[in-house]
Amino acid sequence: MRHIKYVFVTGGVVSSLGKGLTAASLGTLLELRGLKVVLQKFDPYLNVDPGTMSPYEHGEVYVLDDGAETDLDLGHYERFTSQPLTRLNNLTSGQVYQSVLRKERRGDYLGKTIQVIPHVTNEIKDRIREVGAASGADVIITEIGGTTGDIEGLPFLEALRQFAIEAGRDNVLFIHVTLVPYIKAAGELKSKPSQQSVAKLREIGIQPQILVCRTEHAIDQELREKLAIFCNVRSDAVIEEVDVDHSVYELPLVLRREGMDALVCEFLKLDTREPDLTEWTAFVEHLIRPRHHVRIGVVGKYIELQDAYKSVYEALTHAGAFNDAKVELIRLEAEVLEETGTAPELASIDGILVPGGFGERGIEGKIVAARYAREHRVPYLGLCLGMQIATIEFARDVCGLEGANSTEFEPHPTHPVIAILEEQKVVTKKGGTMRLGSYPCDLRPGTLAARLYGKPTIHERHRHRFEFNPDYRERLEAAGLVVSGTSPDGLLAEIIELPQHPFFIASQFHPEFLSKPTRPHPLFAGFIAAALERRKNS
Repeated sequence: MRHIKYVFVTGGVVSSLGKGLTAASLGTLLELRGLKVVLQKFDPYLNVDPGTMSPYEHGEVYVLDDGAETDLDLGHYERFTSQPLTRLNNLTSGQVYQSVLRKERRGDYLGKTIQVIPHVTNEIKDRIREVGAASGADVIITEIGGTTGDIEGLPFLEALRQFAIEAGRDNVLFIHVTLVPYIKAAGELKSKPSQQSVAKLREIGIQPQILVCRTEHAIDQELREKLAIFCNVRSDAVIEEVDVDHSVYELPLVLRREGMDALVCEFLKLDTREPDLTEWTAFVEHLIRPRHHVRIGVVGKYIELQDAYKSVYEALTHAGAFNDAKVELIRLEAEVLEETGTAPELASIDGILVPGGFGERGIEGKIVAARYAREHRVPYLGLCLGMQIATIEFARDVCGLEGANSTEFEPHPTHPVIAILEEQKVVTKKGGTMRLGSYPCDLRPGTLAARLYGKPTIHERHRHRFEFNPDYRERLEAAGLVVSGTSPDGLLAEIIELPQHPFFIASQFHPEFLSKPTRPHPLFAGFIAAALERRKNS
């Protein structure tokens, strides 16, 4: 009988330690050992999902093939491993309590008093088993969001304590990610925060077997021994996770040097081959020592937030490595462009990217950027809203449709070239009601899109309510815009491009969600190649 192995990743001391990247990097190493690895995230917040949360609250909402709106860590999971994820792979407290209360209303509990133990904890354990049954994984890595000691995370930790007993000691491994701070005045690293964090876990009944120490400075053997004694782990299971110099994609190589994957296999009694990191190492080498350089302007309304466009930035990194180029990001605030009508940075960039977003704030600034790209023949890549912006700009400035706009920003524009989807007109609830998930798209032969993808039909992930208005397609195409990708029935415009331009293409979907380090997305790879060509010729 096959036994699924379970790895639970917790965090202590402070948030934002990189639990998700640690879990994803371990997934990379185990997958390269020949194991089928699936990752999942438990989020203690009470929202059902992050779909209605502001980027200022949560960062990027990452969308899966099945339409689930999930935590951005699932983006790390899919980029670092090959297994596509589903809505089963992200569980929130909101989902847990929603399910429990739904069952209570149906009478499933037969009149019992509903309590955190066992009803809430059973719901959490059932999700772990459900992922195991659905995925056929050899190893399931589960990251627990938040920080050990947070009141909202206690039901999850209690569920894991119970699950570890039920699954068996040889089948469960706890990894605790903690901070080892450097006190500059004392000139030394301090172990006490990690000791306290592990002590809190042990109070709950969980003893981590591996301690991953986030640190700015190398940990010497003496400190490893001290952490081992006071945290009750083996000294060789104290893993140094020092800040990487260039890119998060170095992390699997760092953990490999620390022997973390071998430790995991030892604890879980997994007999595997050694991982082949040749391809991953070559990718990292291109990141660290690229031969070329390119400047890409990203025009957004949440531009000061690194996590708001996380997948976009990662897809640009992948495409840069593929083209042996360092991608220098020039972050342009859309509202500044809106106020000034231009920006000095526009003259020195090699490509313009307009990502997705919602609401009218900064829209006219993004239109300024699209116009600049079109008129100055700067490579342009528009994503979701970026396609709608390009359409509005073209309608106004090339077709002469004064007042062209989206009904998202203006209820009754003179020319609604972007309009709400027909099926969205009856929607009243905000959460999980957009056009979400993977949809097929047929590409028009001979177009830039068809050349970049190299196949007639593609599948891409969507997250939007508004669409290119088909009533204006004939007028816009007569002026030179080409709809190069449509839904199979031909009704929905999914990709537009300008064939008279060196590289001007925009998609209604979000291609950034399907880009991987060693398999960059075709639209991003082509965009960076075009930007490099412009730089070479400028």
